[in-house]
Amino acid sequence: MTSTPAYDWVAHHAMVSPNRAAWADIDPLSGSPGVASTWREAHERVGRAAAMLRDDFGVGRGDRVAMYSQNRVEFIEVQFACARLGAVFVPLNWRLTIHELDYIVSDASPTVLVADPELGDMAAELVERTNTPHLVVFSGDGAHPDRSANYDDGLAAADSTTLPVMPELTHDDPLTIMYTSGTTGRPKGAIITHGMSFWNSVNLAELHDLSRSMVNFCFLPLFHTGGLNCYTNPAAYFGGSTMVMRTFDPGRALELISDPERGITHFLGVPANYLFMGQHPDFASTDFSRLVSTAIGGAPAALPLLKMWESVGCPLIQAFGMTETSPLVLSISKEMAVEKAGSAGLPAMNTAIRIVGEDGVDVGVGEIGELWCKGPNITPGYWNNPEATAEAITDGWLHTGDAAQADADGYVSIVDRWKDMYISGGENVYPSEVESTLFDLEGIADVAVIGLPDDKWGEVGQAVVVKTDGVEIDETTIVNFCRERLATFKVPHSVRFVDELPRNATGKILKRELRDQ
Repeated sequence: MTSTPAYDWVAHHAMVSPNRAAWADIDPLSGSPGVASTWREAHERVGRAAAMLRDDFGVGRGDRVAMYSQNRVEFIEVQFACARLGAVFVPLNWRLTIHELDYIVSDASPTVLVADPELGDMAAELVERTNTPHLVVFSGDGAHPDRSANYDDGLAAADSTTLPVMPELTHDDPLTIMYTSGTTGRPKGAIITHGMSFWNSVNLAELHDLSRSMVNFCFLPLFHTGGLNCYTNPAAYFGGSTMVMRTFDPGRALELISDPERGITHFLGVPANYLFMGQHPDFASTDFSRLVSTAIGGAPAALPLLKMWESVGCPLIQAFGMTETSPLVLSISKEMAVEKAGSAGLPAMNTAIRIVGEDGVDVGVGEIGELWCKGPNITPGYWNNPEATAEAITDGWLHTGDAAQADADGYVSIVDRWKDMYISGGENVYPSEVESTLFDLEGIADVAVIGLPDDKWGEVGQAVVVKTDGVEIDETTIVNFCRERLATFKVPHSVRFVDELPRNATGKILKRELRDQ
């Protein structure tokens, strides 16, 4: 780790590019006008938010401030207000139950909880359950509980003559505690430092063409690393602008991408976002000509999906990252996106990787192992959880939990989650390979493959399928299709039809729920 100083990005751009756009709301919550700020205005609002947190609630260096909100510009403002105070920002997944959030908030122990009015009643209960001292609610239609402060009133009342200036922080100081999705157990609070945010911006710039002219379209949830750190925070580092969509809607997203006045150049989505946009009737008529970088991550992408977007002139830049890696680890260039389709690419410039077998030894070319990574973009550990930190990090190498293989050119493919792999008759089966095959079959709108216990084979596969409207398809057709294209041990032994697959807020399929069902 280094002692490199951390700097105030917003204050810098307010000085260098005061009249350039910083960020703006798209389709704000009813009852709220939404926020659109130049860098000068953003600097002023961030300063007032920091003053409110400091003067009204006693927030100082190292204190935590929790955010319980859907996407809106104020979400970003509070993050940078925390940075200006040396406080630590804790974004919360608003889709979790009160019981799940109780655990996270109690673990983080924030001084203030900042909330969306739509979530006001839940926020009030959460503050009560966790003994959080203060509740601040944004403007808009919804609940503004007793004993809560109004965010806009607090900004207006802040003393403009004593706005905070960032203290002397270093790259080692924590910026954010971001709790993992908890798909395999209780959430863990990954510490993200100022340095991690900086190095992630630098790593992304090379292959994703980030610059001060970029217009980032953020439709992933900001509580997730994909929304906040790809490309919202990097756009802020470079002085570009970000357009914030409250919740993802595929038709509305295509409309905004086509709008020349919006001028969208960059966005990151997970496979589900691209799948739903690609299935929308407006996909073929959308104008994608202004796009500079369309990146895909969060889960392995099926080849038919990549080909669908390539056909409209948008090669999807596959990338791999995690909350714990701030997040970029691997990425592919646009020039190689087609030639190396299916690969997550090469290590970012400032990141090292290994692919390690179960014996802890690096595997050979083409062999499958667990991906490990190391560098200045890697978390120093988990908040209040030294045991999880020790389990996840070995001599600075983070165990990603993802099964990967590298080709002779060093390009890495994420085969599947290491724990999603199942063993059938002694053979390893990686569900993403079977899923990619099934997406070639007409009539399958969405699919997930899971391993289920079997007395004879140990485990066997089950395909959980969402049918395309108006297309008849049955289990026999699906199984026979797989038999023609896959080794016998990879062919699902059964098929289950559902109306929709359970997903978390970022679109990842919750395979644990499918197995429990």
